[in-house]
Amino acid sequence: MSSTNSHSSSRKLKAGGSLAGKVQVPGDKSISHRALLFGAIAEGLTTVEGLLPAEDPISTASCLRSLGVHISPIQKGQIVQIEGVGLDGLKEPTEILDCGNSGTTMRLMLGLLVGREAKHFVLTGDQSLRNRPMKRVGQPLKLMGAQVRGRSNGNFAPLSVLGQKIHGAVIGTPVASAQVKSAILLAALNAEGSTTVIEPAHSRDHSERMLKAFGANLEVGGEMGRHISVSPGVSLKGQSIVVPGDISSAAFWLIAGSIIPGSEITVENVGLNPTRTGIIEIMKTMGASIEIFNQRQVAGEPVGDIKASYVNQLMPFKIGADIIPRLVDEIPILSVAACCCDGVSHITNASELRVKETDRLAVMKRQLTTMGAKIEEHSDGLTIYGKTKLFGTNIDSETDHRVAMSLAVASLIANGDSTLSRADVSAVSYPDFWKDLDHLRH
Repeated sequence: MSSTNSHSSSRKLKAGGSLAGKVQVPGDKSISHRALLFGAIAEGLTTVEGLLPAEDPISTASCLRSLGVHISPIQKGQIVQIEGVGLDGLKEPTEILDCGNSGTTMRLMLGLLVGREAKHFVLTGDQSLRNRPMKRVGQPLKLMGAQVRGRSNGNFAPLSVLGQKIHGAVIGTPVASAQVKSAILLAALNAEGSTTVIEPAHSRDHSERMLKAFGANLEVGGEMGRHISVSPGVSLKGQSIVVPGDISSAAFWLIAGSIIPGSEITVENVGLNPTRTGIIEIMKTMGASIEIFNQRQVAGEPVGDIKASYVNQLMPFKIGADIIPRLVDEIPILSVAACCCDGVSHITNASELRVKETDRLAVMKRQLTTMGAKIEEHSDGLTIYGKTKLFGTNIDSETDHRVAMSLAVASLIANGDSTLSRADVSAVSYPDFWKDLDHLRH
């Protein structure tokens, strides 16, 4: 399979065969972003091993460099060094901050920048990012006294931030979103007085774990750890961070190993943070053969190896509000798995997927239906009828990295070969996906 750097690339996908062997997925995207951001405002040197060398974290690094932070090049296998400038050391940039395709970059940058007094910042991104909602972050930051302006009454980039003195607040977030929560926590480090974020459900907690490791005065309390409080006035200190493999990237191989006859895949060194392991819980309810071993702690995060083997008869599943925050990025590949289950699977309370890189509910319905799947789309989810035969055809990632990789797995169980348009958008989170697919193929 030839690879190109262009997102307009198309790729021939051969059906059939099995996948077997060991694979290491790239570093966790969420943790990579946060290591860069917290390292930038810490004092002293932060070193990061296993940082994801993909487009989204590279966008975060590029914005931080524009703010005067020295960050060594981000390359596969290289330890990244960040020379922190301390909480007050960020410079006013001479250029517009380009967040590329990365919603995490833009949303967390807002939190980082709003409290920088008398400094002005403009953030933009690619066409897809300029159409993703930002008011969900801008609004709670305004409760702290922040000034964020943008198109459509502050909802869309380009966004303008006029840094000023901000104050602590108690903020209830309308959605369980780690990005919204992290933006508020970043702002809280520079506010006057303490800030408490109260979430409707517990979202991924990488920011809390890492901020504590950097020395922030942060406390987690309330039912299920949904109340997070930060008191400012403490300097962050540079750290050595090891980024575990991204469970959202591992999910493609775990599902592939479970649904492709004759397959057995071991994904090594995967982050097993309990706020991210919804995929494993759902696979267990499906009756998948999942084995976790070599469990350990690395830099405050639980890590292990996961083996998935083919199972002939998988059971359908139900996904609802309680688990969505812990597997929101895995819904596209779980939609593929549902096509192989013996019965009807239901995904509800997933309207959050409509404002990702694409409207993932609509895109997965559209593309899998093209392959012969039987799917009903609802305002907040999908109903997927299992045991339908998929057939090879022309499919399209529609510029979404997770859709591209999900369709690649679907093509392996189809009758006949497929052609995937805009295949190499997978590089957003998994630059070596196609190489790893070739390596596992038998």
